Amino acid sequence: MSSGVVCVTGASGYIASWLVKLLLQRDYTVKASVRYPNDPKKTEHLLSLDGAKERLHLFKANLLEEGSFDSIVEGCVGVFHTASPFFHGVTDPQAEMIDPALKGTLNVLSSCAKTPTVKRVVVTSSIAAVVYSGKPRTPEVVVDETWFSNQDICEELKLWYVLSKTLAEETAWKFAKEKGMDIVTINPAMVIGPLLQPTLNTSAAAILNLINGAQTFPNFTMGWVHVKDVAEAHIQAFEIPSANGRYCLAERTVHYSEIVKILKDLFPDFQLPVKCADDHPFMPTYQISKEKAKSLGIEFIPLEESLKETVESLKEKKFFSP
Repeated sequence: MSSGVVCVTGASGYIASWLVKLLLQRDYTVKASVRYPNDPKKTEHLLSLDGAKERLHLFKANLLEEGSFDSIVEGCVGVFHTASPFFHGVTDPQAEMIDPALKGTLNVLSSCAKTPTVKRVVVTSSIAAVVYSGKPRTPEVVVDETWFSNQDICEELKLWYVLSKTLAEETAWKFAKEKGMDIVTINPAMVIGPLLQPTLNTSAAAILNLINGAQTFPNFTMGWVHVKDVAEAHIQAFEIPSANGRYCLAERTVHYSEIVKILKDLFPDFQLPVKCADDHPFMPTYQISKEKAKSLGIEFIPLEESLKETVESLKEKKFFSP
């Protein structure tokens, strides 16, 4: 029995590749948008997934091109909008980050609004759109779905990725309200775990950096979550009729020093950094609520396991040889 036709945007990305894999496992037919359908680096790992031959269809689409998703979402019951740039070293924040995130979200949602078969759109947002609210984050503080990042703070701190996700999510909610659309957003913390794609993604690169000769670790605290849990949450958010609003996803919030400690326990032979990148007090930890995520049936994979699988995947893909 077929579970219907769904669309995944930015399908060659890290989370999206896992999403496509799990959707195919569940018998969905997947219409997947990629920017470069003729680049084997972007598509080979998708085409080799179980069920891809029968039920995966690749389409070329550009986030910045109005209407370029019309024909892709046609006939779909659900749309998963994951496409959005995430990288460091931004030179032109507006063109490289903000426009693709913002206009891309609007273009995809506009196509969905014109398509009567689409029942629900699941938008991949980020915990970045949640935690920079200006409220203090300390060990007893629990961040939850009611927090929204503040645009002024993002601009002041030059957090362009955070700003792009914050603006894109705000725009998505506003548009959905105007059009009476059913959307849900997934707000994952730093996503790690095995890579399906052959290229290195930004979050896995953070772990690679630590095991690959870094002299110091960042003075930074953040939430961490396994990529499989994130993909799973997207599907549950689509399938569970009562799912609504936003869902924060983090198994644990820890300082980078704790990540180094766990890696040291897992891989005692690795050369890992022992010093922090600066002399300031460690950024405090805080908590990210799991209540809402649990309502999707997510039982988080422990951080230790996520780190172990990330390192093993980096070794297997030859990004790293100990």
